[in-house]
Amino acid sequence: MVSSTEGGDKTIFERTLYIPQMHYAGSRLVAAAFGSVGIDARVSPDSDERTLELGGRYTSGEECLPEKVTLGNFLKVLVDEGKDPGETAFLMMTAGGPCRFGQYRSLIRNILDDLGYGEATLVSPTSSDGYAGVGESAGELVRTGWRAAVIGDILTKALLRTRPYELRAGDTDEVFERSIARMSGLLAESYDGVGEQLEHVLHGVETCREEFENVPADYSEPKLLVGVVGEIFCRLNDFANASLIRKLEEYGCEAWISDVAEWVWYTKNEELHHLDRRGKGWWHPAQWGPRLSRHFQRTAELALYDAVGDYFVGYEEPEDVQHVLDIAQPYMPREGSRGEMVLSTGKARYLHGIGADGIVDISPFSCMNGIITEAIYTKLSSDQDSIPIRMFYFDGLATDLDRDVGIFVELVKTYSRRKTVQRQWPHAPVRAEAVA
Repeated sequence: MVSSTEGGDKTIFERTLYIPQMHYAGSRLVAAAFGSVGIDARVSPDSDERTLELGGRYTSGEECLPEKVTLGNFLKVLVDEGKDPGETAFLMMTAGGPCRFGQYRSLIRNILDDLGYGEATLVSPTSSDGYAGVGESAGELVRTGWRAAVIGDILTKALLRTRPYELRAGDTDEVFERSIARMSGLLAESYDGVGEQLEHVLHGVETCREEFENVPADYSEPKLLVGVVGEIFCRLNDFANASLIRKLEEYGCEAWISDVAEWVWYTKNEELHHLDRRGKGWWHPAQWGPRLSRHFQRTAELALYDAVGDYFVGYEEPEDVQHVLDIAQPYMPREGSRGEMVLSTGKARYLHGIGADGIVDISPFSCMNGIITEAIYTKLSSDQDSIPIRMFYFDGLATDLDRDVGIFVELVKTYSRRKTVQRQWPHAPVRAEAVA
């Protein structure tokens, strides 16, 4: 991976940086993290039909939906909003491995150049070059960015844990939006030291938890619990998956979605695993940096989740991503496969083990990860008491979710009545005060 400065002489500090809206909460909080080091960062425009029109106009159809959505929203900034490309930058991460995602940064660069937007910069921060372009702010940005990502996961988990039980429609969404705004403001602030920022952020998370706890809701009976795995962009982006999670909620379910941190922990685990395979064990200097980074990130993550208290009892994630990889091994060994296909397989087994009633895999149409896991799920489901597992592919075209979700939920109800693994349920009280 590289950090790009092509597209003009202005640095990232002299441009407006647009963050792709992969994760609704996370993208806004990451934008705030960039703001904390003096970078004017904003989320890219909301996705709509214009997004697909622009994205589809300059792609061939061989690209997956996340690329079309990301490109379309970037072009909305330049084409529809008329922003000066010389004062504009776009955050576009990249990666190695078999996924087409690794090629999308180069594709977007070529399209921008062909359209006359060559002065627009694509930014891909990475530790491999010391986060070139960010300079002395790199350490602070990485630290705050990680806290932003974890908080985004926490707020999303709180949203999905609370909204299916609310007594007045919209209350949880209001708290969610308010919480994002509160935490964005705290993350964007400049502090005298690392400890001061963490102190303010932890207090903010505690306040968010209290607001979610105070949403009038009825927890007397658990909803059908559906685990959500699959390709990271499609599963987290409501536009890309046609608001599938809300549709599941309409049918009486609640969703447990695989979060962003899971992917980060997987990439760190892979880094150390490959060092081991090359004979550079835990004692080798090449491992010191990754292990130290992992230690500090884990410490921050645990502190942030501690601030939530017992609100996620019964919703605990695996203690380590290695557990997910281990239980995926019989079906999808990491030595012969990489990326989301391994995580989705292992997480599906984990979700069955904590008492989920069904699992959906959300993937872009033609996604290699989705195609491979779909072939695995038949055997995996059979071995896990035949828990229902349903693939949902998305390509940006209209789909009859009511029919497909309705059929899936009937299977989930049948399985729920006979399942042998029961979920842990915190038995929260009914909170009906202030409900009209």
